[in-house]
Amino acid sequence: MKIKMRDGSMKEAAFEEELGRDAFRHTTAHILAQAVKRLYPDAKCAVGPAIPEGFYYDFEFPFRFSEENFPEVEAEMRKIVKENLQLRQFTADRKWALEEMERRGEDYKAEILCGLRSEEEISFYRQGEHLEMCAGPHVAYTSAVRAFKLLSVAGAYWRGDERNRMLTRIYGTSFPDSRMLEEYLNRLEEAKRRDHRKLGRELGLFALLKEGPGFPFFLPRGLVLKNLLIDYWRRLHAREGYREISAPVILNRGLWETSGHWEHYRDKMYATVIDGEDYAIKPMSCPGGMLVYQMEPRSYRNLPMRVSELGLIHRNEKSGTLHGLMRVRCCTQDDAHIFMMPEQIQEEIKGVARLIDEVYSKFGFQYRVELSTRPEDSVGSDEDWAMATDGLRNALEDLGLPYEVNPGDGAFYGPKIDFHLEDSIGRTWQCGTIQLDFQLPQRFGAEYIGEDGKKHRPIMIHRVVFGSIERFMGILIEHYEGKFPLWLSPVQVKVLPVTDKYMDYAREMESAMKKEGLRCETDARGEKIGYKIRTAQMERVPYMLIVGEKETGTGDVSVRKREEGDLGRMPLERFLGMLKEEGI
Repeated sequence: MKIKMRDGSMKEAAFEEELGRDAFRHTTAHILAQAVKRLYPDAKCAVGPAIPEGFYYDFEFPFRFSEENFPEVEAEMRKIVKENLQLRQFTADRKWALEEMERRGEDYKAEILCGLRSEEEISFYRQGEHLEMCAGPHVAYTSAVRAFKLLSVAGAYWRGDERNRMLTRIYGTSFPDSRMLEEYLNRLEEAKRRDHRKLGRELGLFALLKEGPGFPFFLPRGLVLKNLLIDYWRRLHAREGYREISAPVILNRGLWETSGHWEHYRDKMYATVIDGEDYAIKPMSCPGGMLVYQMEPRSYRNLPMRVSELGLIHRNEKSGTLHGLMRVRCCTQDDAHIFMMPEQIQEEIKGVARLIDEVYSKFGFQYRVELSTRPEDSVGSDEDWAMATDGLRNALEDLGLPYEVNPGDGAFYGPKIDFHLEDSIGRTWQCGTIQLDFQLPQRFGAEYIGEDGKKHRPIMIHRVVFGSIERFMGILIEHYEGKFPLWLSPVQVKVLPVTDKYMDYAREMESAMKKEGLRCETDARGEKIGYKIRTAQMERVPYMLIVGEKETGTGDVSVRKREEGDLGRMPLERFLGMLKEEGI
């Protein structure tokens, strides 16, 4: 399809390309704004960008807009598409632009203009009577937007600032044809069924309470799941030569000033005063890791030094951004830091990449890799950046890992590798990351004695595998739809006595399961067996053991499996052997 750029030139780009997809959805946002202005002339337009799954537009309405208004807005949008309006791009000076936006009553656009330089040329796109101050790009005609859907309404502060007015944000998506739209909407429905917040309540895993917004409560079964992930993480890291530490949650202001967080991250940090001195609850674990490194002199013989920490971190996230376990104010980050010499970069990166691959494969995730290079706002020498980037690139190529380059998206202190895993319904999540850092060792004056007897500065790797335990749990809940594999299930076996008459035998079976290290419960309620089976199925328990007269008489168990149903009656030893083969 033809894409109209800011300079007025035309380019060809397919919807599958980022340029084409963004232009297509950005144009749909403009069609939405035009429809809203036709239907509700007193509404004011703010901003309306394309986003990864669609688009949104922020408005100020003179009434309470809701999803009940969607049908009339979508009908008007379809009219605009049929009108086949051409998107005409032009530029104007700031004075004309400001006068035009004020004449149209577009206060938010005028405010944006007031923040621009007076000599700056302003880009506009016009479609029919509708005029948008916009850098583009867009498709050439509105008729290209054949399939779209408005999805939801949310509140959004103007410019993301809680002190500003709350606007109405309309989310939507669009595709070149109705088949693609239908597939996407089906995926959305599937995602709703798998919503970890819903399943978390139903399966008794965690709770989110008004007494602590963004601070999750883990219930007994949820804590079992969390601890299983932690135990697995600890076994892997011990095998890979990491030494686990635990640094304090609260440390003084001086530390955070040295690390740079007090200057650059202060608005996300919780602070307090102790003995008249400023302290902060840690939002990241790396400064504590630096202090551990400096507790004694280090030699090149000690390097690489791999230090891991399940650090409890707190971040002052805005209330509107909180989302179940995916975005919280308190989480356990599976952090680790590797201190090394320059010549060790490549091998250490390969070791971390192999570890991340092993973990994601364990949970059945496919993933893609991005190499993010030096941003404009960066620190350090060209030589350091070249060495670091080459180290990352060579490690990926040695491992045979395909990767995409994400130019200019590295951290200000060094390049990084990001791992984007794909779940069972095709969504991607950025979890694992490997970041090279020259600056923190320099800020803290970290050193080691080299083979030449002289002092040298170590290079530091920051890396996570899960990202945070909480967020990874949320991803797993949705990935498995709560149907965890046997080794990860909070309850692996549920014993269901047909009546109270067989309760003693049920308890005997439960005890036998627990002696084998299995997580087993007995449903002791006075309910009918059919109801107990349905409950266990809703709880996604992998195995159910039904015990009644026949089982008690023979010493057997009748087995039901979550996915396969009735497996028949069998001796307990045979059932235990089956579980061991599956991997408990």
